[in-house]
Amino acid sequence: MYSACMVALQIRDVPDEVRDALVAAARARGQSLQAYLLALLEREAGYARNLAILREAEGRTDGSRLTAAEARQLIDEARAERDSHHDPDAGEKGHSTP
Repeated sequence: MYSACMVALQIRDVPDEVRDALVAAARARGQSLQAYLLALLEREAGYARNLAILREAEGRTDGSRLTAAEARQLIDEARAERDSHHDPDAGEKGHSTP
């Protein structure tokens, strides 16, 4: 959502070939140059926020020491264990009849 107070940005000395390439990219996406550039800036701002979050979390020691592959393997094993106890005649998944 945009705030009521928006800032206008101006970029000077943009070479013609850069402007032409941006116009072509906007046109290919069915956007105006304004809309295309705004989306580009929003995406870059999002990357910057994400990078800041990753850098902040980089030194944390309270998380898992597992690699993504190890975590996936543990999840797959837990699901297999859960599913091996599943009784197909039971009314709900994960609940077996005594």
